[in-house]
Amino acid sequence: MIGVAGCGRMGGPMLEALRDGGARAIGFDVVEKNAPYIAQNLMAFAPDLDTLFSVVRDADETDALLFGTQNLIKTAPKLTRIFICSTLSPRYVRDLRTRIPAHITLIDAPMSGAQVAAENRTLSFMLGGDQSDIDDAIPLLAMMGQYFHHMGAYGAGMQAKVLNNLLAASHTAMTRLVLDWADTAGLATDKLLALIATSSGQNWLASGFDTIEFARDGHAADNTIGILVKDVAAALDSAPKGADLALPETVQAAIRALKPRV
Repeated sequence: MIGVAGCGRMGGPMLEALRDGGARAIGFDVVEKNAPYIAQNLMAFAPDLDTLFSVVRDADETDALLFGTQNLIKTAPKLTRIFICSTLSPRYVRDLRTRIPAHITLIDAPMSGAQVAAENRTLSFMLGGDQSDIDDAIPLLAMMGQYFHHMGAYGAGMQAKVLNNLLAASHTAMTRLVLDWADTAGLATDKLLALIATSSGQNWLASGFDTIEFARDGHAADNTIGILVKDVAAALDSAPKGADLALPETVQAAIRALKPRV
């Protein structure tokens, strides 16, 4: 049995993709979902679980899932493979290998593309793990995604993801600033975004502004902008010793200060 833990904006569509692809898959979420194949009862999820996709919010929820409240390491006796899909500190992810029994294969598999890519099954996965484990995983991942980047040994996928998200955060902060300044200058948003898409300022958020679900959101602790603040923190936690953190910390502060854009 394949399980997806954390059936929110990303995990929910990922679960749908697995089921549509013919996989025997169920979900688990602490929040009730309107789907009979997403359980709140751990005993409806854990006993037959052999492959887990962890798509929970952060390190605390990952700890609860694996070792604490849900304790799948003990409550899922058939568990042999875990995909860590949440964006977490690479230091934390590497340490999981020392905390999880050796017979359980660990693959870090954070993904990019936002909810729209999860729904369209075009996610980009950044993967860390042994080559044979990655090769075995690709057919399953291909039900949910389109791009698969094996970055190296276990932990390398997460390192790549936090660096990618640090860049995405900077694009988000600056694109929103540019659009605010354009409003003051009387420039039409649609015309400016069309210009950016074909000019040197092109970036992912600007190009997908009308399809990325959080593009206009302000910061809140429980939304994707809030998660982006957490992702920058994960990148900062993995910064090289002695690195100048002023620029990423400024980006993080700008993301935290975002207000909704009508």
